Amino acid sequence: MTGPSSLAARAIVAASSSARLKEAVTRAPVTRSVVERFVAGEAEDDGVRAARSLAGSGLRVSLDHLGEFTSDPEVIRAATAATVSMLRRLAAEGLAPACEVSVKLTALGLDVGRSVALDNAYAVVAAAREAGTTVTCDMEDSTRTDRTLDVVRELRAEEPSVGVVLQAMLRRTESDARDLAHAGSRVRLCKGAYAEPESVAFPSRAEVDASYARSLGILMRGQGYPMVATHDPRFVDLGERLVKEHGRGADTYEFQMLYGIRPGEQLALAGRGHTVRVYVPYGKDWYGYLMRRLAERPANVAFFVRALATRS
Repeated sequence: MTGPSSLAARAIVAASSSARLKEAVTRAPVTRSVVERFVAGEAEDDGVRAARSLAGSGLRVSLDHLGEFTSDPEVIRAATAATVSMLRRLAAEGLAPACEVSVKLTALGLDVGRSVALDNAYAVVAAAREAGTTVTCDMEDSTRTDRTLDVVRELRAEEPSVGVVLQAMLRRTESDARDLAHAGSRVRLCKGAYAEPESVAFPSRAEVDASYARSLGILMRGQGYPMVATHDPRFVDLGERLVKEHGRGADTYEFQMLYGIRPGEQLALAGRGHTVRVYVPYGKDWYGYLMRRLAERPANVAFFVRALATRS
Protein backbone atom coordinates (compact mmCIF):
# COMPACT_ATOMS: atom_id res chain seq x y z
CA MET A 1 0.00 0.00 0.00
CA THR A 2 1.37 3.35 -0.97
CA GLY A 3 0.19 6.96 -1.02
CA PRO A 4 -1.19 9.33 1.62
CA SER A 5 -4.36 7.39 2.35
CA SER A 6 -2.42 4.15 2.83
CA LEU A 7 0.05 5.87 5.09
CA ALA A 8 -2.84 7.15 7.17
CA ALA A 9 -4.34 3.68 7.31
CA ARG A 10 -1.04 2.16 8.44
CA ALA A 11 -0.72 4.81 11.10
CA ILE A 12 -4.20 4.05 12.42
CA VAL A 13 -3.53 0.31 12.55
CA ALA A 14 -0.28 0.94 14.40
CA ALA A 15 -2.09 3.31 16.77
CA SER A 16 -4.57 0.58 17.69
CA SER A 17 -2.07 -0.59 20.32
CA SER A 18 -1.68 2.87 21.88
CA ALA A 19 -3.27 3.04 25.32
CA ARG A 20 -3.10 6.84 25.27
CA LEU A 21 -4.95 7.13 21.96
CA LYS A 22 -7.44 4.50 23.07
CA GLU A 23 -8.36 6.61 26.09
CA ALA A 24 -8.79 9.71 23.92
CA VAL A 25 -10.93 7.93 21.32
CA THR A 26 -13.16 6.11 23.79
CA ARG A 27 -13.89 9.36 25.64
CA ALA A 28 -14.70 11.38 22.53
CA PRO A 29 -18.45 12.19 22.36
CA VAL A 30 -18.68 11.16 18.70
CA THR A 31 -17.20 7.71 19.23
CA ARG A 32 -20.41 5.97 20.24
CA SER A 33 -22.21 6.75 16.99
CA VAL A 34 -19.18 5.62 14.97
CA VAL A 35 -18.87 2.37 16.94
CA GLU A 36 -22.54 1.58 16.40
CA ARG A 37 -21.93 1.56 12.66
CA PHE A 38 -19.55 -1.40 12.94
CA VAL A 39 -20.34 -3.11 16.29
CA ALA A 40 -23.69 -4.61 17.32
CA GLY A 41 -23.31 -3.44 20.93
CA GLU A 42 -21.50 -4.27 24.13
CA ALA A 43 -23.83 -6.92 25.60
CA GLU A 44 -24.76 -10.48 24.65
CA ASP A 45 -28.31 -9.30 24.08
CA ASP A 46 -27.04 -6.86 21.46
CA GLY A 47 -25.28 -9.62 19.56
CA VAL A 48 -28.34 -11.86 19.70
CA ARG A 49 -30.59 -9.03 18.55
CA ALA A 50 -28.41 -8.35 15.51
CA ALA A 51 -28.13 -12.06 14.71
CA ARG A 52 -31.89 -12.53 14.90
CA SER A 53 -32.50 -9.61 12.55
CA LEU A 54 -29.94 -10.75 10.00
CA ALA A 55 -31.07 -14.38 10.10
CA GLY A 56 -34.63 -13.19 9.61
CA SER A 57 -33.47 -11.51 6.39
CA GLY A 58 -32.08 -14.78 5.03
CA LEU A 59 -28.46 -14.13 6.01
CA ARG A 60 -26.14 -16.21 8.16
CA VAL A 61 -24.05 -14.83 10.99
CA SER A 62 -20.69 -15.28 12.71
CA LEU A 63 -20.68 -13.64 16.15
CA ASP A 64 -17.42 -12.43 17.63
CA HIS A 65 -17.10 -11.49 21.31
CA LEU A 66 -14.46 -8.80 20.94
CA GLY A 67 -11.12 -9.14 22.69
CA GLU A 68 -7.55 -10.08 21.78
CA PHE A 69 -3.89 -10.00 22.81
CA THR A 70 -4.41 -10.67 26.51
CA SER A 71 -2.38 -12.63 29.04
CA ASP A 72 -4.66 -11.84 31.97
CA PRO A 73 -6.10 -15.14 33.29
CA GLU A 74 -9.34 -13.49 34.43
CA VAL A 75 -9.90 -11.80 31.07
CA ILE A 76 -9.22 -15.10 29.29
CA ARG A 77 -11.69 -16.95 31.51
CA ALA A 78 -14.31 -14.27 30.93
CA ALA A 79 -13.82 -14.33 27.15
CA THR A 80 -14.18 -18.10 27.03
CA ALA A 81 -17.28 -18.02 29.23
CA ALA A 82 -18.84 -15.25 27.12
CA THR A 83 -18.42 -17.25 23.92
CA VAL A 84 -19.79 -20.44 25.47
CA SER A 85 -22.72 -18.44 26.84
CA MET A 86 -23.44 -17.01 23.40
CA LEU A 87 -23.45 -20.48 21.86
CA ARG A 88 -25.94 -21.70 24.45
CA ARG A 89 -28.05 -18.62 23.81
CA LEU A 90 -28.05 -19.25 20.05
CA ALA A 91 -29.28 -22.77 20.67
CA ALA A 92 -31.99 -21.59 23.09
CA GLU A 93 -33.14 -18.90 20.66
CA GLY A 94 -33.30 -21.32 17.73
CA LEU A 95 -30.64 -19.34 15.85
CA ALA A 96 -28.23 -22.24 15.31
CA PRO A 97 -27.05 -23.48 12.84
CA ALA A 98 -27.58 -20.24 10.87
CA CYS A 99 -25.40 -18.45 13.42
CA GLU A 100 -21.90 -19.57 14.42
CA VAL A 101 -19.13 -17.91 16.45
CA SER A 102 -15.68 -16.61 15.56
CA VAL A 103 -12.91 -16.58 18.15
CA LYS A 104 -9.49 -14.99 18.38
CA LEU A 105 -7.16 -17.47 20.01
CA THR A 106 -5.25 -14.75 21.86
CA ALA A 107 -8.51 -13.98 23.67
CA LEU A 108 -8.55 -17.63 24.76
CA GLY A 109 -4.97 -17.61 26.02
CA LEU A 110 -2.69 -18.23 23.02
CA ASP A 111 -0.12 -15.74 24.30
CA VAL A 112 -0.05 -17.53 27.66
CA GLY A 113 0.52 -20.94 26.13
CA ARG A 114 -0.70 -23.49 23.60
CA SER A 115 -2.31 -25.70 26.24
CA VAL A 116 -4.31 -22.80 27.70
CA ALA A 117 -5.66 -21.80 24.30
CA LEU A 118 -6.43 -25.42 23.40
CA ASP A 119 -8.31 -26.11 26.63
CA ASN A 120 -10.46 -23.01 26.19
CA ALA A 121 -10.96 -23.60 22.47
CA TYR A 122 -12.06 -27.18 23.18
CA ALA A 123 -14.69 -25.79 25.57
CA VAL A 124 -15.96 -23.46 22.84
CA VAL A 125 -15.98 -26.21 20.21
CA ALA A 126 -17.87 -28.55 22.55
CA ALA A 127 -20.48 -25.86 23.20
CA ALA A 128 -20.82 -25.25 19.45
CA ARG A 129 -21.28 -28.95 18.78
CA GLU A 130 -23.96 -29.13 21.46
CA ALA A 131 -25.67 -26.06 19.99
CA GLY A 132 -25.59 -27.56 16.50
CA THR A 133 -23.32 -24.95 14.94
CA THR A 134 -19.69 -24.24 14.13
CA VAL A 135 -16.63 -22.23 15.20
CA THR A 136 -14.17 -20.28 13.06
CA CYS A 137 -10.77 -19.31 14.46
CA ASP A 138 -9.83 -15.81 13.34
CA MET A 139 -6.30 -15.08 12.15
CA GLU A 140 -4.33 -12.37 13.93
CA ASP A 141 -0.96 -10.79 13.17
CA SER A 142 1.77 -12.76 11.39
CA THR A 143 3.70 -13.55 14.58
CA ARG A 144 0.81 -15.79 15.58
CA THR A 145 -0.02 -17.45 12.24
CA ASP A 146 1.87 -20.70 12.82
CA ARG A 147 0.56 -21.04 16.37
CA THR A 148 -3.00 -20.42 15.21
CA LEU A 149 -2.77 -23.02 12.44
CA ASP A 150 -1.24 -25.49 14.91
CA VAL A 151 -4.16 -25.09 17.33
CA VAL A 152 -6.68 -25.37 14.49
CA ARG A 153 -5.10 -28.64 13.31
CA GLU A 154 -5.43 -30.01 16.84
CA LEU A 155 -9.05 -28.88 17.14
CA ARG A 156 -9.94 -30.39 13.77
CA ALA A 157 -8.74 -33.78 14.94
CA GLU A 158 -11.74 -33.71 17.28
CA GLU A 159 -14.10 -31.47 15.31
CA PRO A 160 -13.33 -31.25 11.54
CA SER A 161 -15.82 -28.41 11.02
CA VAL A 162 -13.62 -25.84 12.80
CA GLY A 163 -12.91 -23.02 10.36
CA VAL A 164 -9.77 -20.96 9.95
CA VAL A 165 -8.86 -17.64 8.33
CA LEU A 166 -6.13 -16.79 5.83
CA GLN A 167 -4.96 -13.25 5.03
CA ALA A 168 -4.05 -12.48 1.41
CA MET A 169 -1.66 -9.72 2.46
CA LEU A 170 0.80 -12.32 3.80
CA ARG A 171 3.33 -13.76 1.37
CA ARG A 172 2.81 -17.26 2.74
CA THR A 173 -0.94 -17.41 2.12
CA GLU A 174 -0.94 -19.16 -1.28
CA SER A 175 1.04 -22.02 0.24
CA ASP A 176 -1.28 -22.15 3.25
CA ALA A 177 -4.29 -22.16 0.92
CA ARG A 178 -2.92 -25.20 -0.91
CA ASP A 179 -2.40 -27.03 2.38
CA LEU A 180 -5.92 -26.20 3.58
CA ALA A 181 -7.92 -26.77 0.38
CA HIS A 182 -8.85 -30.32 1.32
CA ALA A 183 -12.20 -31.98 1.86
CA GLY A 184 -14.11 -30.71 4.87
CA SER A 185 -11.81 -27.72 5.41
CA ARG A 186 -13.61 -24.43 6.03
CA VAL A 187 -11.34 -21.50 5.10
CA ARG A 188 -12.21 -17.82 5.25
CA LEU A 189 -10.06 -15.74 2.90
CA CYS A 190 -9.74 -12.05 3.70
CA LYS A 191 -7.21 -9.37 2.71
CA GLY A 192 -5.92 -8.76 6.24
CA ALA A 193 -5.89 -5.66 8.43
CA TYR A 194 -2.78 -5.82 10.63
CA ALA A 195 0.36 -3.69 10.32
CA GLU A 196 2.98 -6.10 8.97
CA PRO A 197 6.61 -5.76 7.81
CA GLU A 198 7.36 -6.11 4.10
CA SER A 199 9.42 -9.20 4.86
CA VAL A 200 6.20 -11.15 5.50
CA ALA A 201 3.51 -9.07 3.75
CA PHE A 202 2.98 -7.55 0.33
CA PRO A 203 3.54 -3.78 0.52
CA SER A 204 1.18 -2.61 -2.22
CA ARG A 205 -2.56 -2.88 -2.65
CA ALA A 206 -2.10 -4.32 -6.15
CA GLU A 207 0.07 -7.14 -4.81
CA VAL A 208 -2.42 -7.92 -2.05
CA ASP A 209 -5.24 -7.99 -4.61
CA ALA A 210 -3.27 -10.35 -6.84
CA SER A 211 -2.54 -12.62 -3.89
CA TYR A 212 -6.24 -12.65 -2.98
CA ALA A 213 -7.21 -13.65 -6.53
CA ARG A 214 -4.62 -16.43 -6.69
CA SER A 215 -5.48 -17.77 -3.24
CA LEU A 216 -9.20 -17.70 -3.96
CA GLY A 217 -8.60 -19.68 -7.15
CA ILE A 218 -6.70 -22.32 -5.17
CA LEU A 219 -9.50 -22.62 -2.61
CA MET A 220 -12.24 -22.77 -5.24
CA ARG A 221 -10.40 -25.49 -7.18
CA GLY A 222 -9.88 -27.49 -4.00
CA GLN A 223 -12.17 -29.84 -2.13
CA GLY A 224 -12.80 -27.62 0.89
CA TYR A 225 -15.40 -25.01 1.77
CA PRO A 226 -14.16 -21.51 0.76
CA MET A 227 -15.54 -18.52 2.66
CA VAL A 228 -15.05 -15.47 0.45
CA ALA A 229 -14.64 -12.54 2.83
CA THR A 230 -14.70 -9.35 0.78
CA HIS A 231 -16.61 -6.12 0.17
CA ASP A 232 -14.73 -5.44 -3.04
CA PRO A 233 -17.09 -5.74 -6.03
CA ARG A 234 -14.23 -7.07 -8.14
CA PHE A 235 -13.71 -10.03 -5.84
CA VAL A 236 -17.42 -10.63 -5.39
CA ASP A 237 -17.59 -10.91 -9.19
CA LEU A 238 -14.52 -13.15 -9.23
CA GLY A 239 -16.03 -15.38 -6.57
CA GLU A 240 -19.23 -15.75 -8.57
CA ARG A 241 -17.27 -16.55 -11.74
CA LEU A 242 -15.17 -19.18 -9.98
CA VAL A 243 -18.26 -20.79 -8.48
CA LYS A 244 -19.68 -21.24 -11.98
CA GLU A 245 -16.36 -22.27 -13.48
CA HIS A 246 -15.85 -25.05 -10.93
CA GLY A 247 -19.50 -26.11 -10.75
CA ARG A 248 -19.81 -25.49 -7.03
CA GLY A 249 -23.17 -26.11 -5.40
CA ALA A 250 -24.69 -23.46 -3.14
CA ASP A 251 -23.80 -25.48 -0.05
CA THR A 252 -20.08 -25.76 -0.87
CA TYR A 253 -18.97 -22.14 -0.31
CA GLU A 254 -20.16 -18.83 1.08
CA PHE A 255 -19.55 -15.10 0.88
CA GLN A 256 -18.84 -13.14 4.05
CA MET A 257 -19.10 -9.42 4.83
CA LEU A 258 -18.75 -7.30 7.94
CA TYR A 259 -21.64 -5.98 9.99
CA GLY A 260 -22.59 -2.49 8.88
CA ILE A 261 -20.73 -2.57 5.57
CA ARG A 262 -22.61 -2.86 2.26
CA PRO A 263 -25.81 -4.31 3.79
CA GLY A 264 -27.61 -3.89 0.47
CA GLU A 265 -25.03 -6.01 -1.33
CA GLN A 266 -25.30 -8.67 1.38
CA LEU A 267 -29.02 -9.03 0.64
CA ALA A 268 -28.47 -8.83 -3.12
CA LEU A 269 -25.92 -11.65 -3.00
CA ALA A 270 -28.27 -13.81 -0.95
CA GLY A 271 -31.03 -12.98 -3.41
CA ARG A 272 -28.87 -14.40 -6.21
CA GLY A 273 -28.80 -17.74 -4.41
CA HIS A 274 -25.50 -17.46 -2.54
CA THR A 275 -24.98 -18.22 1.13
CA VAL A 276 -23.97 -14.94 2.75
CA ARG A 277 -22.63 -14.70 6.30
CA VAL A 278 -22.29 -11.43 8.22
CA TYR A 279 -19.47 -11.08 10.75
CA VAL A 280 -21.08 -9.46 13.81
CA PRO A 281 -18.76 -8.18 16.56
CA TYR A 282 -20.07 -7.31 20.01
CA GLY A 283 -18.58 -6.61 23.42
CA LYS A 284 -16.83 -3.87 25.35
CA ASP A 285 -13.36 -4.40 23.90
CA TRP A 286 -14.18 -2.79 20.55
CA TYR A 287 -11.28 -0.34 20.17
CA GLY A 288 -8.81 -2.48 18.19
CA TYR A 289 -11.55 -3.79 15.92
CA LEU A 290 -12.85 -0.28 15.23
CA MET A 291 -9.40 1.05 14.36
CA ARG A 292 -8.81 -1.72 11.80
CA ARG A 293 -12.19 -1.06 10.18
CA LEU A 294 -11.41 2.64 9.92
CA ALA A 295 -8.02 1.88 8.40
CA GLU A 296 -9.43 -0.37 5.68
CA ARG A 297 -11.00 2.51 3.74
CA PRO A 298 -9.78 6.12 3.49
CA ALA A 299 -13.41 7.28 3.59
CA ASN A 300 -13.80 5.70 7.03
CA VAL A 301 -10.65 7.45 8.26
CA ALA A 302 -11.74 10.84 6.92
CA PHE A 303 -15.23 10.40 8.37
CA PHE A 304 -13.92 9.66 11.84
CA VAL A 305 -11.29 12.40 11.85
CA ARG A 306 -13.84 15.01 10.72
CA ALA A 307 -16.27 13.85 13.40
CA LEU A 308 -13.65 14.07 16.13
CA ALA A 309 -12.58 17.54 14.99
CA THR A 310 -16.08 18.96 14.90
CA ARG A 311 -17.77 17.27 17.87
CA SER A 312 -15.17 16.46 20.50
